[in-house]
Parts: sequence; C-alpha cells; structure tokens
Amino acid sequence: MTLVTGSGIVTSRLRRARLGVAAAFAAQGFLFAVLLTHLPQFEERHHIDDATVTLVVLGVSLLAGVGSVVAEAVARRHGSAVALTVGLVTIVGATAAVALAPDLAVLFAGFGCYGLGVGAVDAGSNMQAVAVQRGYGRSILTSFHAVWSGAGILGALWVALGERLGMSPAAGLLIAAAAAAVLAVVARHGILPGRELPVAGPDPAAAAVPWRPVLLLGSAMACFYVADAGVSNWSALYLHDLLGAAAGTAALGFAAYQGAALASRAAGDHLVRRIGAVATVRLGAFVGIGGFLLAVLAPNAGLAIAGFALVGLGLPVVAPLCFSAAGALAPGATDAVVARVNVFNYLGAVIGGVAVGAVGTIVDLRVGFVVPLVLAVALVVLARGFVPAPKEAR
Repeated sequence: MTLVTGSGIVTSRLRRARLGVAAAFAAQGFLFAVLLTHLPQFEERHHIDDATVTLVVLGVSLLAGVGSVVAEAVARRHGSAVALTVGLVTIVGATAAVALAPDLAVLFAGFGCYGLGVGAVDAGSNMQAVAVQRGYGRSILTSFHAVWSGAGILGALWVALGERLGMSPAAGLLIAAAAAAVLAVVARHGILPGRELPVAGPDPAAAAVPWRPVLLLGSAMACFYVADAGVSNWSALYLHDLLGAAAGTAALGFAAYQGAALASRAAGDHLVRRIGAVATVRLGAFVGIGGFLLAVLAPNAGLAIAGFALVGLGLPVVAPLCFSAAGALAPGATDAVVARVNVFNYLGAVIGGVAVGAVGTIVDLRVGFVVPLVLAVALVVLARGFVPAPKEAR
C-alpha cells in the first residue's frame, strides 16, 4: 500500500494513520491526567501518606521503562501497531483496576500494570508518530504531543468537575477508562501496521543505533521529564497540602500546566521553522525556569498555578523535538532509536517524581520543586544537541 508519493503528496491512508496516532496520544494523556490528579483522593481513601505515593510513582516509572523496552522487542517482531495496541488495552484495564481496588494490594498491582502499559504506549505511539511524520515529509510530530496535552487538560478538568458534582473517585475513573477505550478503538483502526511504515532502504549501516547523539537527546529528554513529572505528580498535593487549595482547585495546577503545554506544542513546529530547534529549546528552558521560580516562591495557590502554567508554556516542546531528532538519526532503525530515547523519559520521571516527593517528605514540597528547577537549567546547555534538520530551513 502506498502511503506517500515521492513528491510528498499525502495519501488518505496516511491521513487516517495520523488520526489514529492522535487518538492514541489522546487516550494516554487523558488517563495519565485523571490518575495523577486523583492522588489526593487515593491518599484519603486508602490512608496512605506522601512517602507511599513516592514509592508508587517510583514503581510506575521503573515499570514504564520496562514497558518501553518490551515495546521495542514487540515492534521488532510484530510491528509498532501491536506494541501500541497492547499498551492501550493494558492502561485501560489498569485504570479500571485502580478504580475498583478494595485494598492496597490491588491498588499497587493496578498501578504496576499501568506502568508497564504506559511505557508501551509511550514508545509505540512515538514510533508511529515518527513514521507518519516521515510519510508527510514535514514536521508534524509536535502536533501529536499537543493532542496529548489537550487530553491531559480534559482529564484534569474531568477530575475537578467530578469533585464539584460529588462523584466518587471510582465512578470518575471508570468513566475515564471507558472514554479511553473508545479512543483506543479509533487508534487501532487507524495506525499503521509495521509492514506499511515508510522507512529507509536496506543499507545495514543505516540501521546502526548511534549511541552518542542518543545519549545527548536522552539527557535532554530526562531533564524535561524531571520538570514534567514534578508538576504532574506533585502539583496537586503541593497546592492542596501546602497552599490550602481544595481538591478540585488543586487539580487546576496540572490543568494550567497542560493548557500552556498545548499552546506551546501547537506553535512548536512553526517556531522551529522560524528560529531553529536549538533556539526553541533554549527559549523554552528560560521560560520554564521562570515558571518554577514563581511556583516555588508563590505565597498562594493562584500564583503557584500561574507558575505551573509558565512552566508549561516553556518546556513541553522539548519532548517532541527529542523524538523528531531521534527519528532522523537512523532511519533504518527508527523504532529502536525512539524506544531507547523514550527510556530516558522514565529516568526523568523517576528523578522528578521520586526526588521531588522525597525532598517534600524530608522538608516540604516547596523545596522539592527546586529539584526540577535546577535540572531545567541543564536544558540551556543540552539544547546544542538539537541540530537543525534540513527540512527546518523551509
């Protein structure tokens, strides 16, 4: 089946693939937001403290790394569509298990399965996104991450709405899982089977994974996800526990972050074409640093939410630009490169999720947010690894 002509004319099959990949990003972003903004309710319902939540976040992050590695192996044998589909089914089922968990054992098992599944979805969806972008012949990968951010906003707002309506956490989670299941079906019918992926020729040298640039891009990916995990995992608890916000208001910190991230990623492709990837990453890093400073110094929830929004405006372009650059490193081994860069996602998630929580347990979460603030500074230096691709010159 022809996906794209030599002149870059996009076919209807490739357009359907773009819709399918977008649905996969939406399902993941929605459930991710719903689960993480439910953390205060999980603490109250199961009588657990911040230290226990930290261990849950660590377990999810580590298992997600395993899921990404497994996705690479599955994609190699059966195609990234299979890896992505299995991951989507897993996160939907895991969310339902968490919703109905009668005790801590089932709750922890549900989060463990979610970790494995979300790693596979992360890797599989970005493998597909890189392939679709190659077929289109122009930068569109940032738009998929914008869909993820938009779905994250809806997820956080869904939790806030459920709190206002007096809906039980279990009911809210089950409805969210059902919505994600519908998106998963849309994704499955649209994404590309492995044999259809537009890849380079059979040159063995093209299939070699260049580890040095992978490590550089991976380091930038990790630094971003330190910030992302810090806001995603701990903003609700920070606003609720330290700044006195109600549970529904606390969920708005993540919503503000994702709202700004949506705007940032929606404009990302255009900005890269105008000033280049290196300058885009550096600009985003400086804006993100300012946002964390505001959140850390905020005397009330309103200013802290504004700080998290500023972080979202600056930093979230980093991840899609990492995947875009990774996809160009070895066209004959795109799935492998994407999966390996994706592992650094979870290194950052571990540092951002666990270190912020650990410092928050020892001191408080205000000091905990200094961790992603410091590591966000490293992006200013690492930006040099985002070498402009030829198509950016258009």
